[in-house]
Amino acid sequence: MDLLVNIDVPNLARAEAFYTQALGLTVSRRFGSDGLELSGLPTKLYLLEKPEGSVGAAQDLRRYGRHWTPVHLDIVVDDLEAALERALGAGAIADAEPRTHVWGKIAVLADPFGNGFCLIEFLNGGYDEIAPPIDP
Repeated sequence: MDLLVNIDVPNLARAEAFYTQALGLTVSRRFGSDGLELSGLPTKLYLLEKPEGSVGAAQDLRRYGRHWTPVHLDIVVDDLEAALERALGAGAIADAEPRTHVWGKIAVLADPFGNGFCLIEFLNGGYDEIAPPIDP
């Protein structure tokens, strides 16, 4: 199996600029004028231009203000402060001040289109600090 991550955006050029600057991703494929593939993470990201107000899943209309979603990206970084500065400089919006836990640091953000994502820097044993892995 593979995993593909699609992100709907209202403006493909602005989204390309944001994701390449904020996360250091590179465009690896273009799908005409309304989609592109980004490389640089273990999974490819696909930006898909979809107009605000167009019909999405379950007949819900797309909206690009900050919104809650149960699915978001957690991007693991080596240096949270540097990654946060880069993301904010590219136009990310911080939801709160970064927090530190025994397992690591986290910054909760949104892209300029309201899509949530987190930057995570693992500390010590990472998630092993709070939950040991389950052996298969």
